[in-house]
Amino acid sequence: MTDPFYITTAISYPNGPPHIGHAYEAIAADAIARFQRSRGRDVRFQTGTDEHGLKMAQAARAEGIEPRLFADRMSSLFRDMCDRLNVSYDRFIRTSDDDHCRASQAIWKAMEERGDLYLGRYEGWYSVRDEAYYEEGELIEGEAGAKLSPQGTPVEWTVEESWFFRLSAYQDKLLDLYAEHPDFIRPESRRNEVVRFVEGGLSDLSISRTSFSWGVPVPGSPGHVMYVWLDALTNYITGLGYPDDTELWRQYWPADIHLIGKDVVRFHAVYWPAFLMSAGISLPKQVYGHGFLLSRGEKMSKSVGNVVDPIALADRFGVDALRYFLLREVTFGQDGSYSAEAIANRANAELANSFGNLAQRTLSMVYKNLEGLLPAPGEEESDRDLLALVDQVIAIDVPQAFERLAFSTGIETWMRVVFACNQYVDTQAPWALRKSDPERMAAVLGTLVAAVRALTVAIAPIIPASAEKLLEQIDAGRDGRPITAPTPLFPRIELEAEEAVSA
Repeated sequence: MTDPFYITTAISYPNGPPHIGHAYEAIAADAIARFQRSRGRDVRFQTGTDEHGLKMAQAARAEGIEPRLFADRMSSLFRDMCDRLNVSYDRFIRTSDDDHCRASQAIWKAMEERGDLYLGRYEGWYSVRDEAYYEEGELIEGEAGAKLSPQGTPVEWTVEESWFFRLSAYQDKLLDLYAEHPDFIRPESRRNEVVRFVEGGLSDLSISRTSFSWGVPVPGSPGHVMYVWLDALTNYITGLGYPDDTELWRQYWPADIHLIGKDVVRFHAVYWPAFLMSAGISLPKQVYGHGFLLSRGEKMSKSVGNVVDPIALADRFGVDALRYFLLREVTFGQDGSYSAEAIANRANAELANSFGNLAQRTLSMVYKNLEGLLPAPGEEESDRDLLALVDQVIAIDVPQAFERLAFSTGIETWMRVVFACNQYVDTQAPWALRKSDPERMAAVLGTLVAAVRALTVAIAPIIPASAEKLLEQIDAGRDGRPITAPTPLFPRIELEAEEAVSA
C-alpha cells in the first residue's frame, strides 16, 4: 500500500483512572487518523498504557496486590475509555506486553553498542510523580521551603547505582535537528521552549533504577530495570515490530506525528530523538505538544475535586457531542476550558439547532413530499452558488485546516456553510413551493441533500457515529430506493440546575 501515515498518542500512565485530559488527546488523535483515512492515506494509529515505574509499584502496594494485576485492571479502564469514545486505534499497546520487553532490550543493546551507555552512580533530584530527574536550577520552592519540580510535584534526593546515557554528546546534533527541521516540534511555542532547554546544556541521563523491580530488566545487568521513560518511548517502535524487519516497520516508520501533552515534550523532543540517533534509527517527522484541558479555567486535581470521568461525560452529553465540543471549543495547541453548560450550549446551538435541524428538515421534506425519493440538485443560480460554496469550503478550506491540526478553525469554517444552507432554506421556502411549484421544491431539496451529504463527509472525523448514520440514510436513497423516515441525530441537551454551576 502507498502513502502511509503513522500517528501515536502518548501512552497513558494508569496509576489512576482516566480523566478528561486523556480523552482529549485520544479524541484529537482519532480525528487526525480518521481525517487522513478520508484523504486516502494508509493510516496506522497506536495508543496504549505505560505501566512500569515506581508510581505503579507504589500504587499496587497500597492496594496489596502485585503490580501486574494492578496494571491489568487499570489498563483496561483506558482501553474501555477509548472504545467508548469511538477511538479507532489499530493497536492498544501495553508496556507489559512481551514484545515490548524484547524491543526495549533491543534498543538498549543498540545504544550500548554505540558506546553511549556507562555504569555510574546517580545522585540528584527525582520526582516519583513525573518519573523524571531534575537539575537543581530547575526546581521551584513550595510551601515551607520544600523543593518542587517545574511541574510543582514533590522531588526527593536519590542516590543509587545507575546506567547513564551520554545525552550530553547529542546537544549539537539535537540543535541541528531543530534548525534543519523547524516543524519537528510544534506548535512554535513548544519548539522555542525545547531549543532554549537544549541550548542551556545537557547532562548525561540516568536510565536505570535499582530501588524497585517493576520494569524492563536491563540486559546483562542484574538488579537494574530501565528508566521508565526509555521503556515507555520505545512503545512507538514496538508496535511496528522492532527490532525485526517487519512489513509494519517498513511501511510506517518513521512516525508522521507523536501527539502528546505539553508536559512531556522534553521526553519526546529531546530524549527520544537522542535515543534513536544513538540506536541508528530514523527519527519521527513531528512531535506535537497540545495544551491542557482545564475545568472552568482550573487545572484538574484530585485534591480540588474537579477531576471528571470522561465516560460519565460521554454518557451524559453523547460521545459525538463531547468530541465536537473538545475540538471546536479549544484552539488546538493551546490550553482550553470546559464546563457542563459550555458543552450543552455548543452542542445545542451548532449540532442540534443548526446542522441537525438542517439535515432533519431536509430529509423529512423529501420523505413526506417526494415519497422518500432523492431528487437531483437544482440548476438555478442560487443552487449553483450554494453548491459552489460547499465545494470550496468542504473540498479545500476545511481539509487545509484539519491538515495543519487547526480543528477549531476548520469546524468554524464548516459551520459557516451550515449557516449558509439554513439561509438558503429560509430564502427558498420549499414548504411554500410544495403547492406553488412542486418541481422547484424538488430541485431545492435536491440541492440541500447534496449540500448536507458533503457537510456530513467533511465533519465525519469529528463526529463519526452521527455522520455514519446520516450517510447511511442518504446513501440508501442514492440508488433510487426511498429513504426511511429520518430521526433527529442530536437531541437537545437540558441541564439540571446543579450542572449549571458545576464542571
